[in-house]
Amino acid sequence: MLARLFLAHPQSVDETYLEHARFAGSFSVKLLAAGFCALVHAVLPFAFEKTASRMIAEMYARTHGRGQ
Repeated sequence: MLARLFLAHPQSVDETYLEHARFAGSFSVKLLAAGFCALVHAVLPFAFEKTASRMIAEMYARTHGRGQ
């Protein structure tokens, strides 16, 4: 039961647990960076004009269709 909880999803996207942890961890760092850029842009509209949306589009492209 416990192994299934930790391994079912990584296997569904053809990754080991550690590969999935590394991917998800790097993804979360990129999301935080995109959020920071969006926050700075909210205060300083001339800064990071397209950075957050570009980062999100790149992340979507990497994850769209995984595990299908």
